[in-house]
Amino acid sequence: MQLEVGTIVAGKVTGITPFGAFVALPGGKNGLVHISEVANSYVRDVHDYLTEQQEVRVKIIGVNPQGKISLSIKQAAETQPQRPPQRPPQRPPRQQPAAETVPAEAKELYVPRPSGDRNFEDKLKRFMQESDGKIAGSKLYQQQKRGQRGRRK
Repeated sequence: MQLEVGTIVAGKVTGITPFGAFVALPGGKNGLVHISEVANSYVRDVHDYLTEQQEVRVKIIGVNPQGKISLSIKQAAETQPQRPPQRPPQRPPRQQPAAETVPAEAKELYVPRPSGDRNFEDKLKRFMQESDGKIAGSKLYQQQKRGQRGRRK
């Protein structure tokens, strides 16, 4: 049997090494599945994915002039028709409590904020005033703190 690049064949794992697995191919030839071609995820140990004498489908990804055959299990799996991913069950939409469920006491305490009738300049002016007040307060605090350190020494 002529082994050509791109063909998918069945083989049997004959040996496992730290860098990959050797697979016996039809026609009495052997090829190597490099550790990077075993699975789509990170493979720390080939033993986690393959065992000796395991039947695998491999894709021939290269044949060099010396006759060494490079194989890939993950590329062979990508060409197989895959099941569509299952969607998780959909949650029912969250329901907001009805207005009637709010106690009467809470309705009396609720004070709505003024509507957005203020324009941008008014909002910016208010923000700047609050910001300046906070900065002045923190500067005063730092000055008092430094003054206390100086007295203790």
